Amino acid sequence: MNMPNERLKWLMLYAAVALIACGSQTLAANPPDADQKGPVFLKEPTNRIDFSNSTGAEIECKASGNPMPEIIWIRSDGTAVGDVPGLRQISSDGKLVFPPFRAEDYRQEVHAQVYACLARNQFGSIISRDVHVRAVVAQYYDTDVNKAYVIRGNAAVLKCEIPSFVADFVSVVSWHTDQNEDFLPGSEYDGKYLVLPSGELHIREVGPEDGYKSYQCRTKHRLTGETRLSATKGRLVITEPIGSKAPAVPTGVLAFQQNVPLHSTFAMLCQAQAFPVPVFRWYKFIEGTTRKQAVVLSDRVKQVSGTLIIKDAVVEDSGKYLCVVNNSVGGESVETVLTVTAPLSAKIDPPTQTVDFGRPAVFTCQYTGNPIKTVSWMKDGKAIGHSEPVLRIESVKKEDKGMYQCFVRNDQESAEASAELKLGGRFDPPVIRQAFQEETMEPGPSVFLKCVAGGNPTPEISWELDGKKIANNDRYQVGQYVTVNGDVVSYLNITSVHANDGGLYKCIAKSKVGIAEHSAKLNVYGLPYIRQMEKKAIVAGETLIVTCPVAGYPIDSIVWERDNRALPINRKQKVFPNGTLIIENVERNSDQATYTCVAKNQEGYSARGSLEVQVMAPPKITPFSFGEEPANVEDSVSVTCLISTGDLPIDIEWFFNDYGISSYSGISVMKGGKRNSVLSIDSVQARHAGNYSCRAKNHAAAVNYTTILVVNVPPRWILEPTDKAFAQGSDAKVECKADGFPKPQVTWKKAVGDTPGEYKDLKKSDNIRVEEGTLHVDNIQKTNEGYYLCEAINGIGSGLSAVIMISVQAPPEFTEKLRNQTARRGEPAVLQCEAKGEKPIGILWNMNNMRLDPKNDNRYTIREEILSTGVMSSLSIKRTERSDSALFTCVATNAFGSDDASINMIVQEVPEMPYALKVLDKSGRSVQLSWAQPYDGNSPLDRYIIEFKRSRASWSEIDRVIVPGHTTEAQVQKLSPATTYNIRIVAENAIGTSQSSEAVTIITAEEAPSGKPQNIKVEPVNQTTMRVTWKPPPRTEWNGEILGYYVGYKLSNTNSSYVFETINFITEEGKEHNLELQNLRVYTQYSVVIQAFNKIGAGPLSEEEKQFTAEGTPSQPPSDTACTTLTSQTIRVGWVSPPLESANGVIKTYKVVYAPSDEWYDETKRHYKKTASSDTVLHGLKKYTNYTMQVLATTAGGDGVRSVPIHCQTEPDVPEAPTDVKALVMGNAAILVSWRPPAQPNGIITQYTVYSKAEGAETETKTQKVPHYQMSFEATELEKNKPYEFWVTASTTIGEGQQSKSIVAMPSDQVPAKIASFDDTFTATFKEDAKMPCLAVGAPQPEITWKIKGVEFSANDRMRVLPDGSLLIKSVNRQDAGDYSCHAENSIAKDSITHKLIVLAPPQSPHVTLSATTTDALTVKLKPHEGDTAPLHGYTLHYKPEFGEWETSEVSVDSQKHNIENLLCGSRYQVYATGFNNIGAGEASDILNTRTKGQKPKLPEKPRFIEVSSNSVSLHFKAWKDGGCPMSHFVVESKKRDQIEWNQISNNVKPDNNYVVLDLEPATWYNLRITAHNSAGFTVAEYDFATLTVTGGTIAPSRDLPELSAEDTIRIILSNLNLVVPVVAALLVIIIAIIVICILRSKGNHHKDDVVYNQTMGPGATLDKRRPDLRDELGYIAPPNRKLPPVPGSNYNTCDRIKRGRGGLRSNHSTWDPRRNPNLYEELKAPPVPMHGNHYGHAHGNAECHYRHPGMEDEICPYATFHLLGFREEMDPTKAMNFQTFPHQNGHAGPVPGHAGTMLPPGHPGHVHSRSGSQSMPRANRYQRKNSQGGQSSIYTPAPEYDDPANCAEEDQYRRYTRVNSQGGSLYSGPGPEYDDPANCAPEEDQYGSQYGGPYGQPYDHYGSRGSMGRRSIGSARNPGNGSPEPPPPPPRNHDMSNSSFNDSKESNEISEAECDRDHGPRGNYGAVKRSPQPKDQRTTEEMRKLIERNETGPKQLQLQQTNGAGFTAYDTMAV
Repeated sequence: MNMPNERLKWLMLYAAVALIACGSQTLAANPPDADQKGPVFLKEPTNRIDFSNSTGAEIECKASGNPMPEIIWIRSDGTAVGDVPGLRQISSDGKLVFPPFRAEDYRQEVHAQVYACLARNQFGSIISRDVHVRAVVAQYYDTDVNKAYVIRGNAAVLKCEIPSFVADFVSVVSWHTDQNEDFLPGSEYDGKYLVLPSGELHIREVGPEDGYKSYQCRTKHRLTGETRLSATKGRLVITEPIGSKAPAVPTGVLAFQQNVPLHSTFAMLCQAQAFPVPVFRWYKFIEGTTRKQAVVLSDRVKQVSGTLIIKDAVVEDSGKYLCVVNNSVGGESVETVLTVTAPLSAKIDPPTQTVDFGRPAVFTCQYTGNPIKTVSWMKDGKAIGHSEPVLRIESVKKEDKGMYQCFVRNDQESAEASAELKLGGRFDPPVIRQAFQEETMEPGPSVFLKCVAGGNPTPEISWELDGKKIANNDRYQVGQYVTVNGDVVSYLNITSVHANDGGLYKCIAKSKVGIAEHSAKLNVYGLPYIRQMEKKAIVAGETLIVTCPVAGYPIDSIVWERDNRALPINRKQKVFPNGTLIIENVERNSDQATYTCVAKNQEGYSARGSLEVQVMAPPKITPFSFGEEPANVEDSVSVTCLISTGDLPIDIEWFFNDYGISSYSGISVMKGGKRNSVLSIDSVQARHAGNYSCRAKNHAAAVNYTTILVVNVPPRWILEPTDKAFAQGSDAKVECKADGFPKPQVTWKKAVGDTPGEYKDLKKSDNIRVEEGTLHVDNIQKTNEGYYLCEAINGIGSGLSAVIMISVQAPPEFTEKLRNQTARRGEPAVLQCEAKGEKPIGILWNMNNMRLDPKNDNRYTIREEILSTGVMSSLSIKRTERSDSALFTCVATNAFGSDDASINMIVQEVPEMPYALKVLDKSGRSVQLSWAQPYDGNSPLDRYIIEFKRSRASWSEIDRVIVPGHTTEAQVQKLSPATTYNIRIVAENAIGTSQSSEAVTIITAEEAPSGKPQNIKVEPVNQTTMRVTWKPPPRTEWNGEILGYYVGYKLSNTNSSYVFETINFITEEGKEHNLELQNLRVYTQYSVVIQAFNKIGAGPLSEEEKQFTAEGTPSQPPSDTACTTLTSQTIRVGWVSPPLESANGVIKTYKVVYAPSDEWYDETKRHYKKTASSDTVLHGLKKYTNYTMQVLATTAGGDGVRSVPIHCQTEPDVPEAPTDVKALVMGNAAILVSWRPPAQPNGIITQYTVYSKAEGAETETKTQKVPHYQMSFEATELEKNKPYEFWVTASTTIGEGQQSKSIVAMPSDQVPAKIASFDDTFTATFKEDAKMPCLAVGAPQPEITWKIKGVEFSANDRMRVLPDGSLLIKSVNRQDAGDYSCHAENSIAKDSITHKLIVLAPPQSPHVTLSATTTDALTVKLKPHEGDTAPLHGYTLHYKPEFGEWETSEVSVDSQKHNIENLLCGSRYQVYATGFNNIGAGEASDILNTRTKGQKPKLPEKPRFIEVSSNSVSLHFKAWKDGGCPMSHFVVESKKRDQIEWNQISNNVKPDNNYVVLDLEPATWYNLRITAHNSAGFTVAEYDFATLTVTGGTIAPSRDLPELSAEDTIRIILSNLNLVVPVVAALLVIIIAIIVICILRSKGNHHKDDVVYNQTMGPGATLDKRRPDLRDELGYIAPPNRKLPPVPGSNYNTCDRIKRGRGGLRSNHSTWDPRRNPNLYEELKAPPVPMHGNHYGHAHGNAECHYRHPGMEDEICPYATFHLLGFREEMDPTKAMNFQTFPHQNGHAGPVPGHAGTMLPPGHPGHVHSRSGSQSMPRANRYQRKNSQGGQSSIYTPAPEYDDPANCAEEDQYRRYTRVNSQGGSLYSGPGPEYDDPANCAPEEDQYGSQYGGPYGQPYDHYGSRGSMGRRSIGSARNPGNGSPEPPPPPPRNHDMSNSSFNDSKESNEISEAECDRDHGPRGNYGAVKRSPQPKDQRTTEEMRKLIERNETGPKQLQLQQTNGAGFTAYDTMAV
């Protein structure tokens, strides 16, 4: 056995099983159609759509589903509806549209049809309710009112006869008489005339006067809105009674059917007449019985004469009514059957359900409405023949899924509801995946047939041969197995196949979900053979299908015979060539027989097989029933089940309610022969009611027939009511239940009076109702007490009734719970309380909730009076006092409870006088007063009277102002300005008037000016400025001293409001005021108004003055510029003027700028043409030259923007003459003619023509054509010593040009050396080859030599002389430019020519200098390089912000200066430039490092910024100075002083607002931290403040620890020597031991240290694992919120270091951003320009401090100078102390005593801020807070989105902190993994670099936040290979509040005050500047070391350092 193969198989099997398991889980979890659903109607059409042919109609149908369902309109028979042009169409959105149509186009099948809307998608279909569409063609109609005959005194009813064809649409709206009386339908039922709801006019008690009137009805058509009067007028024919007359009813109205809609009002007529006038009584039959009861009349049910009117119809009103008419002579009755129709609605519960296969599903149709005739169900739009409300599917199959609908219908309308059935789980019906094919073979070999099927659940496979199942035997073997993927493989083996085995083989895969099958023929060569066919039994009426089982191959024919006749012999039979016989609708007589199948082959061999067909007849039951009438109890009944046809034997069984009959007593069954059975019940009981079924069964079929037995049962009690007692106010419920058949109707009545006997129906009210026989009385009261009768009646027997007593136990009750009672002071008063309830009742009185006892005050008396319903108590008061204004309460008590009532006693008197009269506001002519409302004497104040007079008048001469009593403010008007007045006030109520208040004195105020400024002039100054001048208004209209003017301006002809500017008043007499309005729009009309103001306000506006600003230049170029070549020297240029809004003035002319394209870059070569029109023709152009053109518009303001250049070429022309010609003697018969091409070829030269002519003779001129590229021609066969004349012409496609000058030469034997070439100037392109010709003649052959710039030429690699004498220069460079001379010499003569070579090269680097800076722009000067030869075309300026991408700007060559605008305020920028010419772009200039102006926000003074109250603090953000850059927002944080965590109040406070911090505690010290942001950075300020006390007082200052003097300190130490000495001794021992260990280890590890410090930054760099404490030994604590000290590896400051380059600090695995330029910081080296392909240059090394290990760059270099800075904002940055480290032994420093702390990740950048409060940054998502277990400290890492850390910037707004609570200790992690690139350091302000950490671009992703690992963390969790120890981080600011002062503000920059040694050295140089220590600011290293060892950084030391300007605060300790 091959083991590896076997193992492989098992592995594959496991994998497949796992895959299947995964797949099945996935499928189960995500069913494919989870979010898909079948259709549901969103908008279903209504039942009826009636419309007029003039209006048409649209029927909307909308459905939802997923996928979106398709909407189809169908007819009631299910056929789809199509478009009928002009009459019916279906719109794209599914609406069925009936357009308006002509009357003659009416078609019944379109316009009177029942439609439905069908919505379907792949999950099912639903059909809407029936939509009855009826179009009404406008037809003329008349209404009539006929005569009505009536006996005087009876009621008459006049009908408005409406034609039947419009009766459904026309209704009566009013009736009119000829005496101008109008009667409208209404609710006045008491008058003589009444218009009934159905439109009839009812006239009661008709008298003779009614016969003189004529009546007309007015009708309205509801579709067309048309109204019309009846065509005829009706009259009443009144007959006088002659004798008595019994009631008579008009014929045909004895019985009515009436349908009315729910909630409508209707009338039931009873038109009987009699004399004497009869009495009408209405009765209603109890449902299902013949008993009736009188109709109870109420507000809802009225009777007018004999007409019964019911309002607001309810379904319960339905039933049979009887109107009984009686008088003394006789009686008559009229029956009316009333049906109240309620709209149908249906709902299926549940609306959707998911059912697993084989489980039951139930849908319940819940419907409402009346009447309901039928309930039916549909599935997917097809009826399923179910009519019960509940649809139950016992076992759900796959085909059951889909949409189910329940329809409820009556004659008028229908309603539907839909629900969806989904299959649960995942079921797949069987699928045949692989199967056998048809096969033909010889007999003998074995056959193997295979079928593979899949499905869920797994199917079973069976096999058939010619329809007969195959079982295993000795030759046939069937087997199957299941594969790993769940498929079933089944095979059929046939051993040694015979011819008889041929036939149709079929495999059938079957599961409970479905069935799949496959069949194919197996053909075996052999003689025909027919297998035996079994007898076939078939039920009559079915179809017989049988196939002849033929074997053998080939078979020629198969036929069927019967009685030796070949079939078919009738229409029912069909025979097919494959041997199939079909007989339809089988009958016993004609089709029961033996049929024979005959198979033949071509040789004539045949086989026969017989089939016997037996036809069976199923039983048929004759219908039976128990009779139409229900049976009564004790009756006898029987039914017979007779089987009329069917084969015997027949088995007959009876079932009762689907159960066998034997189990029911009292029912007997008797067999009456073979074909009938009788069921009889001798004594019918109630239990016998139900369904009886007879089932007949024979061999053919089983059939059922069912009938119902209904049994009448008299009522009997289920729950008989009994006497009840209820507490008053409770909800009473009395049950009364009975059953019987028909179901009894249970009614309640109440006895009339106090005794039982006569009962009346209960009035339906809010609190009394009967529900299903139960009487409910809500909130039962005493009035509900009495005897009640419950009655149950169903028409069988006399019914049941029971009388009960309901008693109500009532506690005392006051009907009035609270009332007011008034009395005048000093008068008597009586208060009364009446309590109802069960007596005895006791009553007590309270006054203001205190017991009132008349014995204590003889003013009060109490009396009681017993009443029939309760008790009355009276309280009398003799004289009322003010104190009697109180709440009097009487409390009543009896055995069942208690109640109380209150009387609010109000004693009234005159008011007191108003007081506190104050002046709220005053003006020149009015004064606003306020006063306090006095005591109103318990009577509302009606009014106040304000009395006022001039101060010198007496109070008898007063004016009055009446003020309503509800106000306490009023205005006194019509005063004179600047006048003294006395004012007082009086109050008045209903009782009387108060005394006058004290008077106040006022002086009225000045008023605003009333005059307008004068002599206003507005003049334009320039395009954006206008000057306004004016003079003051007249002196008399100033109304005070004018303080200044408001000058308002706005755009003319707009509705915008004026913008006002304020101008102070000029005191000089007569001097004009003026104002310049700036920043206006160019050439725009403005309106200007002016108003004067004084301290009171502004005067009236002046009249508008309008003026335009000066014209500007057009801001858009002319558009659609186009050029057309006219001739070789003219071009037409056309354009469209720029848009009017961009003209900025009146366009006077247009300028066309044009030049040849190759000279376009040179401004001096351009030509200008002016024109006023929109096109022009340019003349005098060069021929055949490409021209470039631009068009610009000009206004008075200057030239506008130029259009985009366009190009056109002039037409070619004949060329000029060749510029020069030479004729050189070549021999005695030959002359060489050479020439130079024309200066202006005027086209492409096609050829030259050389003309020659012998001189003197009359010889003809010879011509010779020469190709265009040849510049010489050898004329031969000339005569010796004969002069010849030569000239040359050039030709273009246009023709031959002018001829050159003539030249004469004569052939000769002597040939002097001559050069045929001409002096020429050659222009070569940089780096390309150049060739200069020197074609010479002579005999002997001349010697050719070259001189370059006067020096003899010698050949080299780049230059050589070619055989033809020309000079070839390869790869021309700039130095090759100059003069080249060629010399030819032979013995006869010598000749020379001189060529000039011009080299065109890309420009060299231009000079870029900074000209000016603003807050948002830089101005630079650009100068080309002096050495450029080729003309410069322009510059490209490159610039980038410190944290941004490079941007470019194109600058023209003649721009001396260029502004770079829209820059960030206060930010660093780098700028360089490149030039370009037609060769290409040149070299880049040096990088210019600069910055825009502006600084971070400046701190305000605390008193101006903070305003404190007791529970809030107001922050005045306008107190902050923005440093030149606009503020963006503030972040506000606060905390209590003793708390650690900061609470963020807001992170987006706008700068212009004040902000209030609320919810503070009074008298509490708080810390406040404000972070102010602008584009230059952010500033953090910290304040402390104490809230005020609740009363507004301040609290005492916080008490700090006392400052100890030196003497105090010594005294404390001496007094605790027993503690101090051991501690000091122990510390000394530990320190000495550590020093000794370090020295020993340093000696032993000297070389290891070298390894540690001098490794390169390769990917394999690791730290010696044996030195985990190295970082600790070198560790230091960085100052909080500051950058760490400078990078080791340098002894110059960080800025210099950054500028010099990276010094090889890039590790191989550094993250490097290719967008950044690597050499940005190299000294004096120009950056590479990307287009030239110089990528990264070499970084500068640095040998001064070789720490090259990742993570080791934070170490301090020996002798490195650095700053230590503190928190305090007020420190002078110039006094920051410099410290210098001392050298370490063997490359590392000594240990730090007592140092312990958590680790810093390697490469930790110094600028990471240590913050533990929440910190806000200007980006979204500033805080990410993560809590790990038990963490206490905070870690801040800059967020990973940042690409560039800052360096040296004063401000840095790009800082974000991610906050993580770690496991313990502090961890400060570096920037996120995308920190790539440090920025540079500005030359103006040398500052610290930003990254003191590791290699620039070193990936920080493995320095992420994590919990510190014990005391030390070696390496990094994410980079185990990097074993660098980590230095301790700075402690969090809230780490130890006892050692640190956090009261003052501090800045959040990395550098803060020091700013890179701002004032210590030369500024702006790029070189290294060695900082010399300054002794006055610095301690020696020895002093520093002692200080740290003594741990003397206590509060006093802190104070001392700050006084001296040293930057120490707590935690500013430096490890040395």
